[in-house]
Amino acid sequence: MVARADFEQSEGANGTAVRFTGRLTLARLGDLPARLDALGPIGTLDLSALERIDTVGAWIVTRTANEHGATIVGASEEAKRLLEALASDKSEYRVHRDRRPAWMRMLEQVGSASVAVWRELIGIVGFFGAMVVALAIQIRARRRFRWNAVVTRFQTVGVDALPIIGLMSFLIGIVIAQQGAVQLKQFGLEVFTINLVGRASIRELGLLMTAIMVAGRSGSAFAAQIGTMKLTEEIDAMRTIGVSPMEAIVLPRVAASTITMPLLGFYASLCAIAGGGLFCWVGLEIPPLTYIQRLREIIPMTDFWIMLIKAPVYGILIGVTGCYEGMQVRQNAEEVGRRTTSAVVAAIFLVIVLDAMFAVFFSSLGWN
Repeated sequence: MVARADFEQSEGANGTAVRFTGRLTLARLGDLPARLDALGPIGTLDLSALERIDTVGAWIVTRTANEHGATIVGASEEAKRLLEALASDKSEYRVHRDRRPAWMRMLEQVGSASVAVWRELIGIVGFFGAMVVALAIQIRARRRFRWNAVVTRFQTVGVDALPIIGLMSFLIGIVIAQQGAVQLKQFGLEVFTINLVGRASIRELGLLMTAIMVAGRSGSAFAAQIGTMKLTEEIDAMRTIGVSPMEAIVLPRVAASTITMPLLGFYASLCAIAGGGLFCWVGLEIPPLTYIQRLREIIPMTDFWIMLIKAPVYGILIGVTGCYEGMQVRQNAEEVGRRTTSAVVAAIFLVIVLDAMFAVFFSSLGWN
């Protein structure tokens, strides 16, 4: 068994004599530093009985010797090399455990997180303003909009997302129908499962789940692509040759996400309704024709217009957030990953907050 770091103490003429034993390494330190700090004046530090010492152990010996003016004896060749490397360390600073109450530390963390979120929100709003200015300049100068770049992003944002969004929405429709039928069956109102599936899919869940999926797929892709371009200095090269990165990179991506979101949201709603219809047919024995007829009766056109109003807003939000986070990359590849994660989290959070605001707004208009 490997011996843990320890020491023996005895009284000497110049103070306490400390004789270290075992392995003075990071893995075997235990509470040795705290016990050393509790000792009185130390005159001698004896390293002759040590089995091994690493840089952390040598730092502890050096720090203790500097604090007490102690003499180091019995050091091996390995220990001498480490001690010589740390000989210039005269620091009087020590790392102490944060002894403040837990509630105070929690409040500090909440405050720091709130400030960071606020700064992120201000940055996104400022970036959106810069994008609007770039669009206005492009329109005023009658420059040709980069439709080829927009169409290329259609493939990434829209077409490639159809299978996963369709499958997810279809399964969500089945889950909504199944859970609603279980609750409504207690009152003999299973037929109202159609109302639940139809209105929830068109008005809320179809578009909301699509926005979350697009934020995870396309928002993260925007952040990673632009972040990598920042690291490889492609964006700086664009500015050097007179090409605006906002016009060449940001506007096509935001335009693609804005245009495709209504289409994807409508497609997801149809898939969710199809999933709910399959469950109603198999589980509740409601014929498909009855299901479709009931949907036509209970889904108002206002639900459809609400979806079409919200979808482009979500698309703009996802595109702007992803591009903004990508533009914030400054240092290394690790920051690309961090900013990509931030893009997904920020986009999903803002979409959900905005969805709640839309719900309150449309309810106030009487679009229930």
